[in-house]
Amino acid sequence: MKDLYDALIESIPEDAPLDDVYTTHFGAVVFSNGNIGFSEFRITEDRERRPMTDPGYKPGRSLRELASLVKSWNLTEAAMGVAALNAYYNNVKMAAANGLRLASGLHSEDRNADPFITYQTAARGRRVTVLGHFPYLEKLLGSVCDLKIISSHPNRGDYPDEAAEYLLPESDFVFIGVPYFLNKSLPHMLELAENAFVGLVGPATVMSPVLFEYGVDELDGFIPKDPEITRRVLLEQENRKIYAAGEKVSLRKTDYEAFKKMVEENAR
Repeated sequence: MKDLYDALIESIPEDAPLDDVYTTHFGAVVFSNGNIGFSEFRITEDRERRPMTDPGYKPGRSLRELASLVKSWNLTEAAMGVAALNAYYNNVKMAAANGLRLASGLHSEDRNADPFITYQTAARGRRVTVLGHFPYLEKLLGSVCDLKIISSHPNRGDYPDEAAEYLLPESDFVFIGVPYFLNKSLPHMLELAENAFVGLVGPATVMSPVLFEYGVDELDGFIPKDPEITRRVLLEQENRKIYAAGEKVSLRKTDYEAFKKMVEENAR
């Protein structure tokens, strides 16, 4: 089977333009043909063990070429690659093409696209493992299920990354944050969680149905709707949360397959 990262990269048209690239303290921002993509990863000196070899923006470079940096072992470069993927996949036009139903306004009810709220009932009494820290996670799920949190920088009560080998195979639900996409451990995490319902979670989640072919069941991310607000927030010109610029979204594998079937039947 084609490598997960290669499959995402190769779905981007070769002529998709790259207009600009920025790096900030939290990750990277990419501009392409009026679309904006970003990576939310906070880069710190202790995580930058591999030197950068690529400046990101080069005259004449394509978006697809930049996206290939997602495979870099330097996390700044990998963040630029994720941002490039999101510039292609995470925009209003592509979201509609993939069956996402967006609200008519700038925002929608965020609760409907928050898996830690929507799965409170389904996860009751079940084994739930979350890779990464998310706001209000313990308050939302801690009292209803057997919740375990894995983190590269564990807080008190968390499990280290190495615990994934033991916790994921026996989990019913697994939710994975973007850092595990960046550090290239995602394919292995998906193998370990093959018997669980798996969701990728966070505003920089790549909203591509390609990921459904590799063991992902749900994508929970973000679609920018206001380019100007998005630009100001991401380039730290305005002190607001990124959610002020668009809509939280959720796409399940089953919903996408039903949408694709409907499109195919209408095309006959």
